[in-house]
Amino acid sequence: MSLKKLAAALAATAALAGGLAAAPAAMAQTLRWAAQNDILTLDPHSQNHATTNAIMMHAYEGLTRYSSTYQIEPALATKWTFVSPTQVRFELRRGVKFHDGTPFTADDVVFSFGRIKQPQGTMGIYVTGIAEIKKVDDHTVDFIMAAPNPLLLRNIVDFRIMSKVWSEKNNTAKVQDYKAKEENYASRHVMGTGPYKITGWTPEQRITMTRNDDWWDKHQGNIREVVYTPIKSDPTRVAALLSGDVDMLTDLPTQDVARLRADPKLKILDGHEVRTIYLAPDLGSPELKYSNVKGKNPFADKRVRQALSMAIDRATIQRNIMRGLSVPAGLMVAPGVNGHEPGLDQPMKFDADGAKKLLADAGYPNGFEVRLNCPNNRYVNDEEICQAIVAMWARIGVKTTLAAENMATFIQKVQNFDSSIYLLGWGVATYDAQYTLQSLIRTRTSGADGNFNFSKISDPVVDKAVDAMKTETDVAKRNALIREALLRTRDEVLTIPLHHQVRPWAMKQGVTTTHRSDDRPEARFTSLR
Repeated sequence: MSLKKLAAALAATAALAGGLAAAPAAMAQTLRWAAQNDILTLDPHSQNHATTNAIMMHAYEGLTRYSSTYQIEPALATKWTFVSPTQVRFELRRGVKFHDGTPFTADDVVFSFGRIKQPQGTMGIYVTGIAEIKKVDDHTVDFIMAAPNPLLLRNIVDFRIMSKVWSEKNNTAKVQDYKAKEENYASRHVMGTGPYKITGWTPEQRITMTRNDDWWDKHQGNIREVVYTPIKSDPTRVAALLSGDVDMLTDLPTQDVARLRADPKLKILDGHEVRTIYLAPDLGSPELKYSNVKGKNPFADKRVRQALSMAIDRATIQRNIMRGLSVPAGLMVAPGVNGHEPGLDQPMKFDADGAKKLLADAGYPNGFEVRLNCPNNRYVNDEEICQAIVAMWARIGVKTTLAAENMATFIQKVQNFDSSIYLLGWGVATYDAQYTLQSLIRTRTSGADGNFNFSKISDPVVDKAVDAMKTETDVAKRNALIREALLRTRDEVLTIPLHHQVRPWAMKQGVTTTHRSDDRPEARFTSLR
């Protein structure tokens, strides 16, 4: 690092330390956690964004939740009974209160269901297949399904329950429209039932949480306060850990992992993440935005998509940029997700000459121009990966302009279809491939189908398989449908998978926590000494 960059990093660290010093003095029970990405909103039904979900799950809860070993267990519901294949009765936990003391009842579940389905939000995937939620009494609700739903209990982990009374009182029954740059009361304030109360959010600076001593469950750790700090700069983030200004990092710069692993004051928790980094080319527009090709869309031709994928040297990215902390990908789901098969997860072989021939066969012997949209503070080495891809595509004549920016503005462009091709990462909250296929690959509808398909993919073979797997209860038949859809996505190059992330976390020796492959650290499982 140059002296100028080092001075800037140290100055930023000093500023960070000054900000963190304002945290409560009970240091032994204040967890200072840092990563590179900020949340997008505090509205629990607005944005299906992993960092946002990881923070929000501390304050908002679902009827079910994951245990420390990813098993489904009761949360705001204590019991569920399948009255029929399409009717499930949930008995709600009694005595639960929202953070303002308001009792939790069936009315809150019914209200939250109506809210999460609003089309301006991107969380509707978690209530997919639920036609109606009926109140039976104050502590009982019936879920009425359009058809049998094999993923119901996993999906509703992220169906967060809001207070109906609080929402209506604060005129926030309408979900925030993030892509339209809207704000509402819920996008800046929180009222949940969870183990922590979110007490403040200053965008790009910090989020503060305090323990909810009236929580219905027992905390397994001793954390009373949480200070989450998004630190975009890799050197500053690492310097904050090494200097003792933060206790835990969950976004490690790959180039620093070996050094942090060797530091006796620190420990590393190793683990894979069920997240796939991929490129999404615009397949459906009649003319490609930000391109010199007029009157048609090069990405509509499978040969062009194959050429772009074939021109990417994933092994070089893995070795030089990711420092081995990635698994080159051929499938859109990572190891640990139901539907992943190592034998199928074979990335397209790097072949620049073959890519040039494909482009020529498709009518682009001299390539063409395109813009690549990329976040620069969300995924591990996201901008560096995009820079490498720009250089690799240049070798086959594809002249790429890189538009790299903060995740908050990047995702607004993506959700407004203002891109010709973009890089995104997709974690699988349900640990089942249907979540990826239904969200990203299935044709977009006004409901949950294709709710994150911003590249206009529309493939009837995938659609048919996805629609069938949503209601197929025979495990073998359902897994066959998943396999078919994943192979079709791979072989038709509907997306361009790059790699699956490997995500070690670093922390002080006195921190004890549980590594989560869904990239959601939980303070309730964390202790400090």
